[in-house]
Amino acid sequence: MTTRITLYDTTLRDGQQTQGVQFSASEKIEIAQMLDALGLDYIEGGWPGANPTDSEFFAAAPQTRATMTAFGMTKRSGRSAGNDDVLAAVLNAGTRAVCLVGKTHPFQVREALGVSLDENRENIAASIAHVVASGREALFDAEHFFDGYRADPHYALSCLTAALDAGARWVVLCDTNGGTLPSEIGRVTAAVIGAGVPGERLGIHCHDDTGTAVAGSIAAIEAGACQVQGTLGGLGERCGNASLTTIIANIALKEDLAERFSTGIEPDALARLTQISHRLDEILNRAPARSAPYVGTSAFAHKAGLHASAIMKNPTTYEHVDPERVGNERIIPMSNQAGQSNLRARLAEAGLTVAAGDPALARILDLVKLREDQGYAYDGAQASFELLARGELGQLPRHFEVERYRVTVERRRNAKGERISVSEAVVVVVMGQQRTLSVSESYDETGADRGPVNALWRALGKDLGPYQTTIDDMSLVDFRVRITGSGVDAATRVTIDSADGNGNRWSTVGVSPNIVDASFEALVEAIRWKLIRDGVAPA
Repeated sequence: MTTRITLYDTTLRDGQQTQGVQFSASEKIEIAQMLDALGLDYIEGGWPGANPTDSEFFAAAPQTRATMTAFGMTKRSGRSAGNDDVLAAVLNAGTRAVCLVGKTHPFQVREALGVSLDENRENIAASIAHVVASGREALFDAEHFFDGYRADPHYALSCLTAALDAGARWVVLCDTNGGTLPSEIGRVTAAVIGAGVPGERLGIHCHDDTGTAVAGSIAAIEAGACQVQGTLGGLGERCGNASLTTIIANIALKEDLAERFSTGIEPDALARLTQISHRLDEILNRAPARSAPYVGTSAFAHKAGLHASAIMKNPTTYEHVDPERVGNERIIPMSNQAGQSNLRARLAEAGLTVAAGDPALARILDLVKLREDQGYAYDGAQASFELLARGELGQLPRHFEVERYRVTVERRRNAKGERISVSEAVVVVVMGQQRTLSVSESYDETGADRGPVNALWRALGKDLGPYQTTIDDMSLVDFRVRITGSGVDAATRVTIDSADGNGNRWSTVGVSPNIVDASFEALVEAIRWKLIRDGVAPA
């Protein structure tokens, strides 16, 4: 028999406290639907009344299989639970469950709340009882619990007991400051259960300030806690929360955990974990974290020649799980550290079969090393590497040639007298006997200038004649710049990530002393790769 672990997601509440993150109500609805499709048990939607976005979300929240939960705090001193307008706003959200946070550390009670320990405990009990009396499921987040237990275990435990006696379904041990190491979390969780708190009513909520939030969460589960809280990808205040993405995969795929614990995540949902993670990154308008466990773009990348050689013989030599189980993929990148094993594996992925010992392999490796010495980086630009290899193998179709391009940026005043910038690009392309000239300005939906690179992209993708329908679903999803070298040897490296309507995503690289020229090189290669991948024949 395995112990069922309840998964509680707080991406929409605690995750929104990440610096630079601010979800709109519509984005929160989409994320809630993704979380529900994944199979989570609880979705914490936010704090009703704390801000207009959270209030708007709860007013329009989708119907979910998961228990939608509103978050708030225990009642304030000097008033009853029924007369606390902040608590009333949380209940008015109409969710099936309500999670209230209350302090369990004597220092926090005295310094932050300025009330007595007894009064704080009474506030916890009265608030939970009020939630239960309203017909809702009640959860109690024991804030600063591990610090409180270290200072006064009797008082910290008495706060948990007060919540449970008042009818709380769950009490959750919160490592609010993120400073407790996994060994202590496991020891304290076991002590709490030993003191009479049932494990089936106990949860864990870790922050990642020591980089051990996932490990701490698993330590609590192994000690007997049956609920784990976290966020997608570890979003959260300061260093973030425990990553539910990683916890879910660990419980499902690591044999020692899978034999003892289970979740509500089905295998087909687990296989969408990478897709869901990357969709969240798109909503946040950021590139996926390359090193994220399981779902990172480099989680199954094998750069060293020795590793790639072994991987080709047996993937388990350097992979702890099959990447397909979480919807990820194996990558054999090319770099100046690569050997022929990497090269042949990467060429095979691109549909290019080259026999061992073919002189072209040595030429391609030499060219990669030469160009990386000039500033190129092919380990993060697989599409550009494929184009380079095809050129050396004589298998690079020439769909079009760029005859010339020009880009200008003008600063001027508009009709209102406001100072604005306007970027304009001209691109001349030759396709067989056809020659086209395209002109485009750069702007967004508000009319604001989006810069010279955007103008070039608009002009280049405006009229490619017979290839236009193939590239119409292309979009640029990330743009990264790095200066390589120094002094007179300095150059700009631009890496562009592109995507299409079929879910394909690819990266190209350009290098030049001129940032615009480097960007244009990467843009051109992105289109060339798309035409080849879609099997479009040259006109």
